[in-house]
Amino acid sequence: MTFRRILLVAVLSAAAGCSSSSSPSSSPSTPPPASGGAAAVSIPSNARTLGAAAFGVNPLVVAVGTTVTWTNNDSIAHNSVSNTGLWNSGTLGPGQSFQFRFATAGTFPYTCTFHQGMVGTVTVQ
Repeated sequence: MTFRRILLVAVLSAAAGCSSSSSPSSSPSTPPPASGGAAAVSIPSNARTLGAAAFGVNPLVVAVGTTVTWTNNDSIAHNSVSNTGLWNSGTLGPGQSFQFRFATAGTFPYTCTFHQGMVGTVTVQ
C-alpha cells in the first residue's frame, strides 16, 4: 500500500468517525461530488500487474460535470482509453496526467491499451 493510499484511508476513517448521524449507511461508497467537481485516478507502481485495481477505485462514481484526472505514478508508460472511443489520453509517461470532463450520465469502461489487464469503469450519475 502506498503512503498516499494509507493517508487517504486514515483521513476517510477519521472523517467517518466524526459523523453526527446515528443512522447506518446504506451504501459503502461515498456520494459523488457536486456537478463540476473533480476526481483523481492514480496509476500506481506495478499497475500492469493489478488488473481491475490498477486504476484505484473501480468503479469510480462521479457526478455529471466532473473532471477526472488520471496521473501515472508508475515508472513505465500507460494510457486511459475509453472502450467506446469517448476519450484517449495518449501515452502517459511517468508523472504525466490527463483530464476528461464527463458531461453526461452513464457507465464508461476503459483500459490501458498497453496492458490489457488494466481495466476501469467511471460511473457518472
